[in-house]
Amino acid sequence: MSAPLSRLALRVAQILALPVFLIVLWWYLSRANTSLFVPTPGTIAGVFGEVWTPERLRTDALPSVLRLLAGFSLAGVLGIALGVLIGSSPRLRAFSEPVLEFFRAIPPPVLVPVLILFAGIDSTMKVAVIISGCIWPILLNTVEGVRAVDPVLADTCRSYGIRGGTRLRTLVLRSASPQIMAGLRQALSIAIILMVISEMFAASSGLGFTIVQFQRGFAIPEMWTGIVLLGLLGFGLAMVFGVVERRVLSWYLGLRRAARGSN
Repeated sequence: MSAPLSRLALRVAQILALPVFLIVLWWYLSRANTSLFVPTPGTIAGVFGEVWTPERLRTDALPSVLRLLAGFSLAGVLGIALGVLIGSSPRLRAFSEPVLEFFRAIPPPVLVPVLILFAGIDSTMKVAVIISGCIWPILLNTVEGVRAVDPVLADTCRSYGIRGGTRLRTLVLRSASPQIMAGLRQALSIAIILMVISEMFAASSGLGFTIVQFQRGFAIPEMWTGIVLLGLLGFGLAMVFGVVERRVLSWYLGLRRAARGSN
């Protein structure tokens, strides 16, 4: 086996080792269990294909994913834009910090009734709930990343007359990108949670709505299939984000590898 294939096989084994162990452990602990609320992995796997047909994925899973991506993307744009603005101005940062800390301390699910009053019960409300929770890690990480820009590099840009959009792209965003990506990764996990919570209020479709309907109807194996699907969705989004993150931060990861190699 060639070296690239060996590394790929090792990576796949590393990714699957813990999930396989947990599934085997779950099966072992639940094999003699007669409780309706703790089905075996085999039972869940057998029901999964019956529940999540292509039609159900289209009507329930796809709208949830689209709302998640819309809320996450809008939170990213708003969080980065406001973070750069606040992080670049010490006065604005001191002025806005109390307000930011106040709103950050409010749990987003508490805002759902308020958002229903202003945005109704359609997808706009659900996207707004996702934005209300995702924006804070992105905003605060961006502020800290912009504040941490190397003053020597900032002076160099000033000396060479690099200003405006060029300075923003080549210095500010590039220097802050490791912390921005960290904020986006945190926000992605929050987005999945808030997607489910938003669909438990005044909804007629979506993963959160479907899971609650199964729970209320005591369709426990079906409810577990929804939870498994959520986990698979989170895993897939994390993998995609990891690829994007490595591409965006390739220069930063290269510097870290070089620093480790020199030590």
